[in-house]
Amino acid sequence: MNILVLGDVFGQPGRETVKAHLPELRRDLDIDIAIVNAENAAHGFGLTEKISGELYDAGADVLTTGNHVWDQRELIPYIDRDPRVLRPANFPPGTPGAGTRRHMLPDGRGVLVVNLMGRLFMDALDDPFRALDAATAGHVLGRDLAAIIVDFHGEATSEKTAFGHFCDGRVSAVVGTHTHVPTADHQILPGGTAYISDLGMCGNYDSVIGLEKHASIRRFVTRMPGPKKPEPAEGEATLCGVFIVTDDATGLARRVEPVRLGGRLAPHMPAL
Repeated sequence: MNILVLGDVFGQPGRETVKAHLPELRRDLDIDIAIVNAENAAHGFGLTEKISGELYDAGADVLTTGNHVWDQRELIPYIDRDPRVLRPANFPPGTPGAGTRRHMLPDGRGVLVVNLMGRLFMDALDDPFRALDAATAGHVLGRDLAAIIVDFHGEATSEKTAFGHFCDGRVSAVVGTHTHVPTADHQILPGGTAYISDLGMCGNYDSVIGLEKHASIRRFVTRMPGPKKPEPAEGEATLCGVFIVTDDATGLARRVEPVRLGGRLAPHMPAL
């Protein structure tokens, strides 16, 4: 199976680069499922129904989120109506929406997408390790599920790495999101799980993690808030993510490779 996972889409520049590149990526890499973290897609803060539709039209199958999921209040009633939009599964019981999605391919294969959020330097949430156990209970990778993909939205690489090893051999891939900076540690762990600490963002890298750089610098230098809410950095964005190939018999990873197109970062386009 060919899987594409894209990092945090940041504002309009991020949305535009996804709309520009995702259709060709689906075609050129023969993608079976495309998962997009969309928690910053609405002007850098949250997600809306309209933007969800734009990303689906561009080729996204499942949208994951993280700590900014409720920044746009309109998503609260919408998320129960759209099972393709996930919020972290380790949010408290009773939270609107769901943290997992069993996505069915046209050929009948099932892919379980799990959205989790770390706790180190993040909000106080339920244990993501136990939440992973609960999300995968009763499923056997390679038997009733062709793939299991986990978006682990977290700050600390130590927590992400520990989680990756915790999942090794049990899921197809663990991909980190949240920091908006792509890491160079993509690998297949000893048990066969693809791993990367952070996908980076789909956004303008002439910025401070997607926000206009001058205002961000001023806040660090003066320790004073600006006159208005930080704005996304305008300009050409880079699409960042990973391409994963899994074994049809086991569901484990055979290949993981970064994808970077457009903008300031050095491009990398996998080949089939």
